[in-house]
Amino acid sequence: MELIITLFNEALYRPLFNTLVWLYNVIPGNDVGVAIILLTVLLRVALYPPSQKALKSQKVLQELQPEIKKIQKKYKDRDERAKATMAFYKEHNINPFSGCLPLLIQLPLLFALYQVFLKGFDVESLGALYTFVHNPGLIDPMFLGLVNLANPNHVFALLAGLAQFLQSKAMFRHQSGGTGEFSNIMSKQMTYMMPIFLIFIAWYLPSGLALYWIVTMLFSLGQQLVVNKNFKKNVTSNANN
Repeated sequence: MELIITLFNEALYRPLFNTLVWLYNVIPGNDVGVAIILLTVLLRVALYPPSQKALKSQKVLQELQPEIKKIQKKYKDRDERAKATMAFYKEHNINPFSGCLPLLIQLPLLFALYQVFLKGFDVESLGALYTFVHNPGLIDPMFLGLVNLANPNHVFALLAGLAQFLQSKAMFRHQSGGTGEFSNIMSKQMTYMMPIFLIFIAWYLPSGLALYWIVTMLFSLGQQLVVNKNFKKNVTSNANN
């Protein structure tokens, strides 16, 4: 257990914390909120290739759900149905689990950032800085002089839920009809239940984490809109050909 904690601190917590403090030092005005926004953008750019691939695969999977439904109706035997479905995925170069990749990456990042925002504004935590990162002595937790990011903020919690809703809505907006009961349930839960759950969680956590999630979801929303636009363009082009 001690080894896992050490690996977590050295691989995630300290790099994120040091990057945040470095950004805080170099930003004019030393605004930690702006530093969080820039840190979030850097993380999203670094994760862009795998998340883009996952979004594309998920979009194709949504559009092919009617065909998958036909396979499920055709094969009554569970093993035959599973083989036929996997063959269908292979034929269309789809990884049905690719949509889980961004979430699997986000979870350890969220936990590490929670530790950063929970302890990062204390003077004692600055002992985790690398030797080449300047110690500011004290980190002002105020964002634009208005919001204390070390404390919960209900407005930020609501905005985080709204950003999650918009991103989920864009993800499932063009989903084909007749996609199956399970798919419909999952899309509704992601669209309506996830934002509510997120608001509940962000209501009690440091608002720095909510700010991170707002920027993350807005970035993901833009990424999703690009995927939707390109997918629609490709479908139109293939139909004309």
